[in-house]
Amino acid sequence: MQKRKLGKSGLEVSALGLGCMGMSYGYGPAADRQEMISLIRSAVERGVTFFDTAEVYGPFTNEELVGEALAPFRGKGKVVIATKFGFGIKPDGTRYGLNSRPEHIKEVAEASLKRLRVDTIDLFYQHRVDPDVPIEDVAGAVRDLIREGKVRHFGLSEAGAGTIRRAHAVCPVAAVQSEYSLWTRDPEPEILPLCGELGIGFVPWSPLGQGFLTGKIDAKTKFDSSDFRATFPRFTPEARRNNRAVVELLNVIAKRKKATPAQIALAWLLNQKPWIVPIPGTRKPARLDENLGAVNVELTPDDLHEIDSAFSKLTVQGARLPEEILVLSGR
Repeated sequence: MQKRKLGKSGLEVSALGLGCMGMSYGYGPAADRQEMISLIRSAVERGVTFFDTAEVYGPFTNEELVGEALAPFRGKGKVVIATKFGFGIKPDGTRYGLNSRPEHIKEVAEASLKRLRVDTIDLFYQHRVDPDVPIEDVAGAVRDLIREGKVRHFGLSEAGAGTIRRAHAVCPVAAVQSEYSLWTRDPEPEILPLCGELGIGFVPWSPLGQGFLTGKIDAKTKFDSSDFRATFPRFTPEARRNNRAVVELLNVIAKRKKATPAQIALAWLLNQKPWIVPIPGTRKPARLDENLGAVNVELTPDDLHEIDSAFSKLTVQGARLPEEILVLSGR
């Protein structure tokens, strides 16, 4: 597995990470725990060193899963675990909005350390910007945790350019995590140039468009009521039907490259910047193998130009997220 550094932070990780959320939250009922532990450990064996979770996934259960799965690799320098704070969550798992008050950040860090079974959190993201707490106070709280040895690196998720710059002035931001893929290009105008300027790594979540870019979802696909996509504007039957043109384009390139649509989508992201590290998620060993194969797909400058030119002529139907979530994302 190839390695990449997240900007100037010095944090080196595998070129592709593994997003673990969907194993226990967000995409229907939780998968079998032992099967997911085996999948995570299989990813380590295949060279994946970067694993993404959050306290809100479950809540709590995904961090516990990742902690148990990666326990054999602790202290060996084999894995980097990223987790997130920023939501208010009661002990019973009920969410009550955003909460990035400094004292709460420190409480979350202590709880996450226990669930992850580690002494230090490698990368600690603010999951969503809290409009009620100055970002300088958030960055200061994480800076304190870094000084205490409880956190190694600070990250931001779905933050705007101004917020990133202000946070970085207080505590260096190692990585920004936002949705980015061939059909979600929002970070390109401002966020990616800013990351390049400040030496910040970029971690695209949903690099396969919540699974749509794999080509395995069509207008007839049925989603469980607990699957986020059941409420996403891009995943209504009509939107899926109209957005099929996106997958058809990927299929054309994939056939020529003897690859799959998912591999082309991931290879395209890897070619955008050397400090971009996508974190596709999966519950299936075969999909893990497929995704990791993307690092071996070579896209020439002509290929990349062809893909960008073709996509510029397509119109993706539907917002990437429901309005209430977009508000939380500051978009």
